[in-house]
Amino acid sequence: MTAASSSTPDVVVIGGGPAGSTVSTLLAKHGRRVQLFERETFPRFHIGESLIPETYWVLERLDMLPKMKASHFVQKRSVQFVSANGKLSAPFYFYDNKPHDCSQTWQVDRGEFDQMLLENAREHGVDAREGVHVLEVIFEGERAVGVKIQDPDGTRRDVRAPVVVDASGQAAMLMNRNGLRIWDPLLNKGAIWTYYEGAAKDANRDEGATLVVQTPDKRGWWWNIPLHGDRLSCGIVRPFEDIFKNRSGLEQTYLEEVENTPYIKHRVANATRVTGYFATRDYSYRAKELAGDGWVMVGDAFGFLDPLYSSGVMLALKSGELAADAIHAALAQGDTSKAALGAWAPLFNQGIDRMRRLVCEYYAGFNFGTFIRHHPELRGAITDLLIGDLFTDAADRVWGPMDALAGAAKTEIAPWHAGPAAHAAPGKANVMTKPEGVH
Repeated sequence: MTAASSSTPDVVVIGGGPAGSTVSTLLAKHGRRVQLFERETFPRFHIGESLIPETYWVLERLDMLPKMKASHFVQKRSVQFVSANGKLSAPFYFYDNKPHDCSQTWQVDRGEFDQMLLENAREHGVDAREGVHVLEVIFEGERAVGVKIQDPDGTRRDVRAPVVVDASGQAAMLMNRNGLRIWDPLLNKGAIWTYYEGAAKDANRDEGATLVVQTPDKRGWWWNIPLHGDRLSCGIVRPFEDIFKNRSGLEQTYLEEVENTPYIKHRVANATRVTGYFATRDYSYRAKELAGDGWVMVGDAFGFLDPLYSSGVMLALKSGELAADAIHAALAQGDTSKAALGAWAPLFNQGIDRMRRLVCEYYAGFNFGTFIRHHPELRGAITDLLIGDLFTDAADRVWGPMDALAGAAKTEIAPWHAGPAAHAAPGKANVMTKPEGVH
């Protein structure tokens, strides 16, 4: 029996994904007693396979680097962009910008990766239980004091703790309970994807590169992510109304989009599809508040950002890291107030804002190749953003030249937090369908 399971926990964590596993592991390393409740049984399928280099530093704190280096995951060393007319940018090689071990990352199978993180949490003393349904967070007044759970055998019971961490993903338990969600006014997208074997491959340093391919009409983009076992994750992202309204099902829509994008059509021409089609309505959102008295939100339970630059796992890990340090300090001081538990919110929000602006610039017509030709001295700053170095102001020097290059054609990018929290979602949000048409 671990220390965490032998007495009342200091912290209860809802959800065992990357954010939940990270906050739990780091709290356990701080000597805190942690119980984690995950509704599903791992491994379980999840999209979001491409890591970016800044995950390295959190993985290092988690003692995960040896496991990642020993894994069969494909090594990722760069990202490359393909324009609407099929022209390739020069690859953004991470190591050339930052010659350090951190500049090589991985393309992962999320079922395996997430299970590795959860097992790592257990190895560090976290009492992590799968198949447990958290029914609700227990409040006394405005303060969270624990959770009501249902064990796999159907037994219901209360678990009390000074701090509750919501890492429930897009189920967003506390965000929904407290009415905190703000929908992004610009990034209302949807995606359809599938998996192939035998697709076209690049070689050497480019073998594990993520390709971002703009559609010819410039209204969407494809991801092309090589995975181990000769598999390819390939998906199309477009505005919601383009991809889900007045279309003829997932398979037909996907095949039409392949036909309309010659570069992707060439990449998968000789490949065999090995799964059905998946879809998600990935509206970007964020919570008005990150913490309250006795509670904190991390990962997708706090916010989701358009996956253009593969920032999802990094933001989940970073939020778990920042939350763990804040919770440990708050418990040490005997102050689990909103102010203490959410002290890291300004820094984290600023980092998300930087990545969001780069996403919005792309949708507004920003071209990486053109920008670098005009400003070769800023290639490193752009690469810093792409690798996820979001929590300092070092890369902010790109925004002025970016605006100047766009000139009169510059599209105004509205701030995420503009307007009331009750933005209406343009459709059903955050729903992933089951696969269709498996070969």
